[in-house]
Amino acid sequence: MELLTRTLYLLSTGLLVPVIVLLLILFARALLIAGRTYGTWLSRLRFRSALRPLLDRLDRDNVEALLREADLPPEPRWKPAIGRLLDHGRSAAQREKALADFEAGCEQDLAAARTMARLGPMLGLMGTLIPMGPALVGLAAGDIAAMAENLQVAFSTTVVGLFVGGIGFAVQQAKQRWHSEALNDLEFVSGLIGEGTPTRERGGSDDQQETAAEERRLVS
Repeated sequence: MELLTRTLYLLSTGLLVPVIVLLLILFARALLIAGRTYGTWLSRLRFRSALRPLLDRLDRDNVEALLREADLPPEPRWKPAIGRLLDHGRSAAQREKALADFEAGCEQDLAAARTMARLGPMLGLMGTLIPMGPALVGLAAGDIAAMAENLQVAFSTTVVGLFVGGIGFAVQQAKQRWHSEALNDLEFVSGLIGEGTPTRERGGSDDQQETAAEERRLVS
């Protein structure tokens, strides 16, 4: 039994260095993602301010013309999806595929933030519990300096882990809201394109019928 507990103790303490390294990597990653998200937020403000008036003017008759002529600020996900809807708008299956691909891209964009939100607190907890064993050993041996050093590591990893998790959660919530708004706009545009397609087809059919009738009158 002593051998088993000793082995378990060595295994757990051996995980401390990998946990600290992973926390430092996630900390740097969290700062990078937070900066990128802030930049995305600024560009999104400009994009949304230009998009709202355009959406208010859209109807099933002018949706394609206005969207193709619109000079919107750069947006890495929305504009390619709109391009696909306009290019394949006559096919309902193609429109659904474009929306599904947009949702899949949004889920992929959220992966890093979700990983940080879940993994950061987990690693922080591991970094807290692992040094507790050596700290208790130092306390039993009367080595207060060793106990204080281990507790310092424990509390530091907790703070870093919670920071990483907090950044990941905040970024995830913000991006989910942005993607939801973008998907709602795309579904609105897709619906207008779908409504306009039968109208255009009927208009073309009526024109053909009128032309044929006119030809018959001329022949007679």
